[in-house]
This record gives sequence, structure tokens and C-alpha cells, in this order.
Amino acid sequence: MTTKALPLRHIHIPAVNGACLLRFPALLQRWLPDGRIIGGEWVARNPTRADRHAGSFKINMTTGRWADFATSDKGGDPVSLYAYLNGLSQIAAARELIETWGVTA
Repeated sequence: MTTKALPLRHIHIPAVNGACLLRFPALLQRWLPDGRIIGGEWVARNPTRADRHAGSFKINMTTGRWADFATSDKGGDPVSLYAYLNGLSQIAAARELIETWGVTA
């Protein structure tokens, strides 16, 4: 079965973020499988750079805010995190989360 791409006007990023937050622990396990929960945050190595040890890349599991404290990279929600990890625009990340990961907004 072929999935038809959603038109840009039909993607509401805040709704995609909300849907991601409902299943955020499972998504984080898939996106950053070497991470672990420490005090309400997912702490992992940053796969976008040569990060040898987990500790500076943290994602708040309740709000979705994330930051790499070894660089200036940061964002405020799951869509921005997914975009960052995969080198995508926000809208492309939201579209992929809907189409590939089954996130329904």
C-alpha cells in the first residue's frame, strides 16, 4: 500500500509534537538507542558529532526540550530534535514522523 504525501498545509507541527510526547520514551529509544534515563532526561551520545561519552546531550522527556551542552545546539520539542538528528527541515521532520513513525497528529 502506497502512502500519499501530506500537503504542507495539513501538517500542524504543534499537534505532531504533542503526539510525539505521548510516546516520547519509545521514540527516544529508537532515535538514540544508546541513551538512558537520568532524572527525567534522556542522556545519550550525540550522533551528529564525534561524541565519545554520553552526558552533554540531554532531552527532557516531559517537555521535549533538548540541548547539546558541548555545542550550542538546542531545541524545544520532539520535531526539532528529529529534524536535528536527521538533517531535515522542521516541516520535513514532521512529515516523516507522521508517515514513517506512525505519529498521528
